[in-house]
Amino acid sequence: MSDFLPVSGAEMRARGWTECDFVVVSGDAYVDHPSFGPAIISRLLESEGYRVGFLSQPDAARADSFAEFGRPKYAFLISSGNVDSMVAHYSVAKIRRSVDEYTPGGVTGKRPDRAVTVYTRLAKRAFPEVPVVIGGLEASLRRFAHYDYWDDTVLPSVLEDSGADLLIFGMGEHQTSEVARRLAAGESAAALTDIPGTCWQTDTVSALPAGYIECAGFARVSSDKVAYAKACRLQMDNQDYLTGKPIVQKQKTRYLVQNPPSRPLYRAELDRVYGLPFTRTWHPSYDRLGGVPGLEEVEFSIAQNRGCFGGCNFCAITLHQGRRVTSRSANSILAEGERITHSPNFKGYIHDVGGPTADFRLPSCREQMKNGMCADRKCLAPTPCPKLLVDHREYVDILRRLRALPGVKKVFIRSGIRYDYLLQDKDETFFKELVQYHISGQLKVAPEHCAPAVLATMGKPRIEVFDHFVERFYQLTKAAGKKQYLVPYLMSSHPGCTLMDAVILAEYLYDHHMKPEQVQDFYPTPGTVSTCMFYTGLDPYTLKPVYVAKTAEEKSLQRALLQYYEPRHRAQVRRALELTGRRDLIPKLAPGAYTRADGPQPTAPRGGKTAPRDGRPAPAPQGGGRRADRGGTRDSGRRADRGGAPSRQKTSGKGVQTKQWRQDAAGRPKNKRG
Repeated sequence: MSDFLPVSGAEMRARGWTECDFVVVSGDAYVDHPSFGPAIISRLLESEGYRVGFLSQPDAARADSFAEFGRPKYAFLISSGNVDSMVAHYSVAKIRRSVDEYTPGGVTGKRPDRAVTVYTRLAKRAFPEVPVVIGGLEASLRRFAHYDYWDDTVLPSVLEDSGADLLIFGMGEHQTSEVARRLAAGESAAALTDIPGTCWQTDTVSALPAGYIECAGFARVSSDKVAYAKACRLQMDNQDYLTGKPIVQKQKTRYLVQNPPSRPLYRAELDRVYGLPFTRTWHPSYDRLGGVPGLEEVEFSIAQNRGCFGGCNFCAITLHQGRRVTSRSANSILAEGERITHSPNFKGYIHDVGGPTADFRLPSCREQMKNGMCADRKCLAPTPCPKLLVDHREYVDILRRLRALPGVKKVFIRSGIRYDYLLQDKDETFFKELVQYHISGQLKVAPEHCAPAVLATMGKPRIEVFDHFVERFYQLTKAAGKKQYLVPYLMSSHPGCTLMDAVILAEYLYDHHMKPEQVQDFYPTPGTVSTCMFYTGLDPYTLKPVYVAKTAEEKSLQRALLQYYEPRHRAQVRRALELTGRRDLIPKLAPGAYTRADGPQPTAPRGGKTAPRDGRPAPAPQGGGRRADRGGTRDSGRRADRGGAPSRQKTSGKGVQTKQWRQDAAGRPKNKRG
């Protein structure tokens, strides 16, 4: 059972099968690892006794490529893979990417744009009578009528557009098991209208479920931005399995029905899923092509939780995994850690023990367990809820036990922590051990911005919280005698961010001796509140106008301000300062563009040799790493997957020389090339 699933008709017949019960179709290469959603779904079905074939990156120009296994007995299960295909293919500037990390050898062009729609139509052409169930991130986040950044228009639900029979949204284990059971029992796909966590369609009002609520339909949200914003809020407010109601939205011709979300997996259920016999590597047929690059950072990582109550507005996790946090048992995590140590490629380093947010293991509060998640406030921003549960003790114990495993040299935490949540814990044991044992020289944190209005539209805490975290981090680093630093992630051009706000951030970076090596423009991907703001210019919760930078020039100016120190940006920085009436900052932020008319020129800080004004060690600039979290809002090309944990990203580019600001044991800034 631990062998790879068949990937061809020949391999199917070698098992003595004449047909497959289900054919799992993925836009990614076949990687049998629990950080890859299609691998989880296929192993789950296998464990329940079904014969499963895995069709990876079929030829999108030929319907007969879907006949590799012949006619599946029950259904095709189709996803684009770990990433929305448009994010996988295009940067935020809509430039075609040169590498596809989920394709053997990183080769591009093996997956079509809008893969779910293309694959579904081909499957229907090959076998019109066979049910097609779509799922994964691309389907999940496009289940309603949605703004599509790449076409700059509103598109109908992918369920209608593709012609699929059923759509599974969110983390799909419960739904997949139930769909498989009922299809195998002889029910038709048209009868599967009552499964939580699925969307279906009907032509008649009389078929709509009892107690449904309706949001504005495709025709209206395509032409009325206020209606679009109101629909977004209604959708976001009904994603809790306890309180969510069925949502109906008329598409072009049919009614879309979203059933209430599926219940998150209990701890024992998560343990069972992650205990399935994954080989934890790519299919051996890819060896000659160089393997699959996307596996590198997750091969020796452990997903310990799902869901996130952080509630960042630019994050797609809310609409996909949900705000409820569930976590695996310590024994399950330790068992996976022990299995990792036996891998032939393991060198002693567990790269991550995390998830959407590494240090979440508990529900956000006790009330949510009986009343559902609050629809009218966030758990952490702008300030933590008084009912917030904060306890890192179990996580600390798990990390200690992983460190003690034979063969383990180091256990890192790379999937990101919520520093505002961490600071709420009066017991600093986790903070101290994080600094002492679990940082590979740098720790990813995400202040994103510093301007109050921008942080408010992002759903992030005030910058003073980050400053407090920085101060305490370096105090603990100094006490531990370590040389390590922070990697703050910053975002330009997020809705609500004016050019003046970008100037405020640039001055903050200058004053705190921060020189980001990499910043990210906001990427308006489907399924987030921030994307709604980007399209409508409205806050969906207040309907108040939100400023949106949309021109290429202003986006370029905002991005240049975040890297003010680069000589290539001096002209743009000067122009931004002139446009905002802040010529007084030209000597600080654009000294190469300084003229006598700008007034006296102060001495700029010389890298790490000058201590910050307040005498505290400063956080290091971002070192070229990319973030692996929040549903693709960063221009990283990777997304939280639909069946496992979000993929963890590299924290520094291989072979890239970048200036890093470290601290010596005495807490003094020390310049080092990394």
